[in-house]
This record gives sequence, C-alpha cells and structure tokens, in this order.
Amino acid sequence: MQPLVEVRDLRFQYDDGTVALDGVDFQLFAGETVAVLGANGSGKTTFVLHLNGLLMGQGSVRVCGVPVRPNTLAQVRQKVGLVFQDSDNQLFMPTVLEDVAFGPLNLGLEREQARTRALDALAAVGMAHASGKAPYHLSAGEKKRVAIAGILAMNPEILVLDEPTTFLDPPGQNALVELLDELPQAKILVTHDVDCARALASRAVFFERGKIAGEGTVPEVVARFNWDRISLHRQAGSRL
Repeated sequence: MQPLVEVRDLRFQYDDGTVALDGVDFQLFAGETVAVLGANGSGKTTFVLHLNGLLMGQGSVRVCGVPVRPNTLAQVRQKVGLVFQDSDNQLFMPTVLEDVAFGPLNLGLEREQARTRALDALAAVGMAHASGKAPYHLSAGEKKRVAIAGILAMNPEILVLDEPTTFLDPPGQNALVELLDELPQAKILVTHDVDCARALASRAVFFERGKIAGEGTVPEVVARFNWDRISLHRQAGSRL
C-alpha cells in the first residue's frame, strides 16, 4: 500500500538559527489517525506546516504521490486540510456559510456549487443551523466545527489538526472527538491531550528536539516517554 504522506530526512532551520527539524522520516496511510506528541518547541507544528507547503525545508515530502514543491502547492493543498489551533485564524467572512464556501470558490467552483458544498460540510459537522450567523457569535466549540467544515468543503484526503481540543470545555472536547472519529479522512493529530489521542489515534509518534524519538501505539508511546504525567502537569499548570 502506498502511503498518503511520505516524508524522508526532513530538515528545517529558522532564520534565527533554530534547528526545528533534524531528519524526520514519517508515513501516513489511508484510514489512519496518527497522534503527534511532544513538548512545546519539539518540532511538531513545524513538521505539519511542511505537509501543505506553508514551510519548505530540505528533504522529501510527498502527498498522495505528489512532491511538495512551489509549483505543486495548489494540488497539494486540495489534498491536505490544515485546521489551526485557534479557529479565529481561519474564520474571517461575515457569515458562517460565506466562510465555508470561501475555499470551494477559490478552487473555481460556481457560486451555487460552492454554496451546496458548504452546506453539505456544515451539515456533516452539525452546524447547518448556523449558516447565516456571524462567526464571532459562535462558541469555541462551534467555531472549531465551522473551521473543520471549511476544510471538509475542499474535499481533502487528509486532515491535519493542530491542538484541536484547545479552548474547549470537557463537553466540547468530547463532542469534537466524536465528530472526528466519524470523519473518513486519514488524520494527523498534533496534541498534548492524551485522552484525545487515545480515543482517536491508532498510532503515535513522539517528537523530541526536531526528531521522531519513538513511535508505536498511543499507550506504548505515552508510557515510554512518561507523557501522561507530563501532559497532566502541563494542563494543571495552564489552569493556574
């Protein structure tokens, strides 16, 4: 089986000299959900930003067989949908429906086709009732669902979600996990939320100093790196 995502020896250094990625190898297969774990600054977000060309380092990144290069970005970005940690970074149109239709319109769809695709995506995430609302009137959980709908409207094969449960209360977190579990796309889940990773991911990789230091099932990786205790400590600290 050919991987949907294949990364070989990926390296990236920021302008200030910080080495963010130091030889990353990674594969994602159809139907998989992979949790990307690790401390802040370990390279997780830098890594996923390479998957649709928002960053470009040295090495090889292929998405659905297409190399990620400046001349393939439009093609790659139709296949990889990136949901940012803060939904306000993705929601900027006057109404929810306009926001979700924005992507399809930019793909060249006719207005009515884009509207239909947007309404279907909103229905898939349980937000069709909010199509006429302004995004800033929504709760954090509702914004997250609309941000995901905006990605689904592009018909991606892969979803990349950066800290999807951030800013959500426990009921909102549970509802989001249920939603993500129902979506058929392969997923890469960057998270500190061990419960979310356990619920959704069949495999985990652990980033440390710009490298994948280990991989396996979520329980194996959590136990190997003592991540459950560290993650809980981090969450407790964030409430202080």
